[in-house]
Amino acid sequence: MYEPLVPATLAFSENGIPFSIQYGDIYHSDGGGPGQARHVFLAGNRLPERWRDRDHFAILETGFGASLNFLATWQAWRDDPQACRRLHYLSVEKHPFRADDLTVIQAAWPEFVELAAELRAHWPTLTPGLHRIEFAGGRLVLTLLLGDAAKVLTQLQARVDAVYLDGFAPGKNPDLWSADVLGQIGRLANTDATVATWSVSATVRTGLQQAGFSVEKTPGFASKRQMLVGRFSQSRSQPDLPSELGAYRTYDESAANPPERSIFHRFFGQ
Repeated sequence: MYEPLVPATLAFSENGIPFSIQYGDIYHSDGGGPGQARHVFLAGNRLPERWRDRDHFAILETGFGASLNFLATWQAWRDDPQACRRLHYLSVEKHPFRADDLTVIQAAWPEFVELAAELRAHWPTLTPGLHRIEFAGGRLVLTLLLGDAAKVLTQLQARVDAVYLDGFAPGKNPDLWSADVLGQIGRLANTDATVATWSVSATVRTGLQQAGFSVEKTPGFASKRQMLVGRFSQSRSQPDLPSELGAYRTYDESAANPPERSIFHRFFGQ
């Protein structure tokens, strides 16, 4: 059954921070959005160090929001002379912003002005499903998965090297932190994949551990005393799939009746 997307509503807290009407929570720390992105998600996943001198690297994010983590990651990758040849950034978002609303929010981040403008110029029509956008001559690939995380992640066949868990607070948006969603992230994690999140909720810690991650608390950002980082600690029973999306296959194409292709296979025609 087709379920149309409900775009996010542009709103701000009393402190001028983008605020979600749907979930009653702010989109980033009032201590500074770009600083939070760099401390929690880049440094928390040991980036840019881990993508250096690699052919390709894949990041999965839960909660694209207003693009803050993506822009901070893009800037770090662009400015790193040893960056991986190709970076894939996959992000799930149930309530995406309209392009005009992104313009208003992103105006608060002058360090990203050029990158934000390029993102908005390629912003897709807000329809459910997968939207692939290429930047830097195809070396940076943003894949937006618009819809409910529990549904879209089950269709994804990939191996990801780093995970940004950036949903609203678990008490306000429990579905994005559910055991099902965290289990899917464990299914997609590459050997030695890392994860980082600002939340230190016991539910999140337990869910990540059950999904195969070893986790620990580290110093948080601004007024947030602690955050979580982790590493995928389980062994794979099959060889790792490469992080290059064009190579993802999880079935024998020579079979007489191969299963329905995942959203990646259907979108890329592979």
